[in-house]
Amino acid sequence: MHYYSTNNRALRVPFREAVLSGIAKDGGLFMPEKIPVLPDKIIRRMSDMTLAEIALEVIRPYVQPLDDHFLTKIVRDSVSFPAPLTELSDTLNILELWHGPTLAFKDFGARFLARMLSCYLEEEKKDILVLVATSGDTGSAVASGFYGMPGIKVGLLYPGGKVSWIQEKQLTTVGGNVFAFEVEGSFDDCQRLVKKAFADSDLSGTYYLTSANSINICRLLPQMFYYFYAVSRIGQRKTPPTVCVPSGNFGNLTAGLIARKMGLEIDRFIAAVNSNRVFESFLDSGEYNPARAIPTLSNAMDVGDPSNFYRIRDLFSDDLHEIRRYISSYSISDEETKEGIREMWEKYGYMIDPHGAVGYEAIKKHKQTGFTDQKYILLETAHPAKFKDIMEQVIDTEITMPERLAQALKKEKSAFRVKNTYEDFRTQLMHTISGN
Repeated sequence: MHYYSTNNRALRVPFREAVLSGIAKDGGLFMPEKIPVLPDKIIRRMSDMTLAEIALEVIRPYVQPLDDHFLTKIVRDSVSFPAPLTELSDTLNILELWHGPTLAFKDFGARFLARMLSCYLEEEKKDILVLVATSGDTGSAVASGFYGMPGIKVGLLYPGGKVSWIQEKQLTTVGGNVFAFEVEGSFDDCQRLVKKAFADSDLSGTYYLTSANSINICRLLPQMFYYFYAVSRIGQRKTPPTVCVPSGNFGNLTAGLIARKMGLEIDRFIAAVNSNRVFESFLDSGEYNPARAIPTLSNAMDVGDPSNFYRIRDLFSDDLHEIRRYISSYSISDEETKEGIREMWEKYGYMIDPHGAVGYEAIKKHKQTGFTDQKYILLETAHPAKFKDIMEQVIDTEITMPERLAQALKKEKSAFRVKNTYEDFRTQLMHTISGN
């Protein structure tokens, strides 16, 4: 399997290079040269398979020619926690993706990528520098996945004052080979600095640069695993389910779209967004107009220029009619988000975090367009305890803190403050990693 750049389909590289590079030399994102369709008999068997067994079947075609023995070990080490599907009603199912080490869905891709990079690292003469822009949960998942790995250093860039204090604790208390940079700006500024670093020939001459954001195809592909698992567990249905995806940088949605092209029966997707509604506006008008990110309660989705938008256009050959055919999008305000949290608690006795609440409210809006009898799968992307202050304010109930999260809160924050200019970030980055 080879991978091409979204900027130039003639630029193709093997999987190993796509993983190590993170982003194409021309600035494009890597996409598989073909999307393999799984045989129906394999998909039907998935109802009797474990999540790890499903993951192995799904990922195998993408990583050739990697030895199957190594791949099996990577999958088993990565997918070592559950993703339970909880049925709340005849039509609403919640896919809980927060049972990993850092209590967020990013654990799936981050752990897989870390182990894949470790597999390839032995052949490299330079240390690997992993740079990550995070709007909340990506950073801690990557930090956990890469912590202590020899030959790898990790730089986490997050927007100061725009992540929850609990998320910030998770980001800034890891230590070891993980360094946190608090950027004066938005997530989009963090993402811009990472992309500039990839274009820095002096930096790439010293380190093998790669990214653990969903711009890295190896971080994105493992997110297909739980789509196949969820659909295999949903039970009898007249029509394929609709999947609602709380969306920020759109990597999660892109993984679902690829899964569908592999043969997974999904009727359509709902891209649930907060006040950062650039994708919803694109579906309405056909014009893509990136904007400055707006801070919201669902901070991990505060993205004004989602990178994976270009992968979505590529998947549909830039056919707006086809994109609209399979994806709907609804923008949810902070007040609606609070209402979603409150209603889920009062109606179902279920604690849902702000990002999941955006998804729940988007499903309600979608039903108003006539899709009332559809079975819905809502991706719940983070543990509600990560947003303890918001949750307790809205539902007036004390949130129990998971032990692994409580431990992070006891540690001292360690982060380097940088301006949102590349010069300032680069100076601080080089000073930091060269001394460790």
